[in-house]
Amino acid sequence: MLLFIWYLLIFVFGLAAGSFLTAYTWRWPRGISIAKGRSICDNCKKKIAWYDNIPLFSYIALGGRCRNCGKKISLRYPLIELSTGVLFVLTITLLGGFGRLGELGFLLTAYYLLLAAVLIAIFIIDLENQLIPDGLVFLIFTLNVSLLVLSSDKNFYQIMFTGFLSAFFFLFLNLVTRGRGMGLGDAKLVLALSPILGYPQTIVWIFLSFIIGAVVGLLLIAVGKASFGKHIAFGPFLVIAFFITLFWGDLLVNTFLPYLG
Repeated sequence: MLLFIWYLLIFVFGLAAGSFLTAYTWRWPRGISIAKGRSICDNCKKKIAWYDNIPLFSYIALGGRCRNCGKKISLRYPLIELSTGVLFVLTITLLGGFGRLGELGFLLTAYYLLLAAVLIAIFIIDLENQLIPDGLVFLIFTLNVSLLVLSSDKNFYQIMFTGFLSAFFFLFLNLVTRGRGMGLGDAKLVLALSPILGYPQTIVWIFLSFIIGAVVGLLLIAVGKASFGKHIAFGPFLVIAFFITLFWGDLLVNTFLPYLG
């Protein structure tokens, strides 16, 4: 019963974080401060009452429509909220939380949840606007390097070298393609996230991101949603591959790259 309560609390906390992310990822590209005030309906421009802004539940209760004007509410909002809640639960569960909470502790739990929230924001903003906010990337990089320093990891220099080398590879792709094949934001994101994975997981992560990107790109071309030569945001593929590697990196290395272990 206690375990179920923990799951529920993390899920509800994820829904609340997801509600914040829906607002932040919509406002940031438009230069609107997240502190400006309550959300408004895109159609009638009326402020949304607090009881109509309860994550996920308000959407269900209202039948997916604005209470004031009756216009359909975009699925973007409940999908982000639900995805954040689910990812929060998966992150803590797969990294050793809940029943084995001692393996993470409060600080690491808070760190991984913050990391998940930031990466969801990067995923959405890059997917919708083909931009990766430097501020979010800098936040991740600072947190990760600080954790490495505080933990006195003996592989610190190897981890950082792997990160810079991986980022340089993405920078090289950016220069060769003149920004059409890879953005500078992708290189910065690789540099920021690689200290979490280290070597050889970072290699697996990058390889997996290209595989996922290729598969999704071909599917989009097949259904007419993209064409060869058209730029597709790569940040979302990096985020998806990162979480897969974070959760199952050792298994992937041992299965496909045992000589790098």
